[in-house]
Amino acid sequence: MAGAKMVERQSGVALWRQIADRMRLAINNGDFDETGMMPPETALAARFGVNRHTVRSAMASLAEEGIVRPIQGIGTRIERRDRLRFPISRRTRFSQGLGNQAKELEGRLLGSATEPASIVVADALGLAAGTACVRLETVNSADKRPISRATHYFPADRFADIAAAYERTRSITAAFRELGVPDYVRRSTEISAIHAEGEDIRHLKLSPGAIILVATAINTDLAGRPIQFSRTRLAADRVKLTVEPESEEK
Repeated sequence: MAGAKMVERQSGVALWRQIADRMRLAINNGDFDETGMMPPETALAARFGVNRHTVRSAMASLAEEGIVRPIQGIGTRIERRDRLRFPISRRTRFSQGLGNQAKELEGRLLGSATEPASIVVADALGLAAGTACVRLETVNSADKRPISRATHYFPADRFADIAAAYERTRSITAAFRELGVPDYVRRSTEISAIHAEGEDIRHLKLSPGAIILVATAINTDLAGRPIQFSRTRLAADRVKLTVEPESEEK
């Protein structure tokens, strides 16, 4: 983190949050790999031109995310550096995508509802606006760490029971299989990045203002009919997205 920029006091973003973001990036870049420890609070305070209380707030935020851990009498140890590699391809699947990078994968249903499709959802699913669709809210974790939170939409006339199927299987792929869709493919994926807000902060255990990657996707069955529209938010410090050429899948 040599040559770290001074924080921007008039940016409207809390100083501790700016410092937490910069330290998170430095950890991901391997800046402290030689020692595996964070510099002392006094050194960080001098580097950023702030007081120790501000640095302490930033470190507490990173500790809450599970990135660092304070050890009494020793200092602050870095708990996690590596990000999981998640491929975006014609057959994107959460469990297959993470492969052997994690010992335990878990999907959890936060909630579900049947509701009229908005214009955006209807367009993605090839439906008339207002047509009934099923919405699922889910969280996926790897080795107990929340990796992604997603909002999924499905045509209700075809997948009225998908919430129950997901609750049983903890997998969108397995739920589709139960409901008569043995295979499906990705039609499109759009990727963007935003600051985490609201429930995404709570469910992904992030500090306010942390960066999340957003993958907006449409999946179709093998006949080309849209079956799923999703907006997945991924913790940027835990996952890196890689786009694989379609030719690799054939």
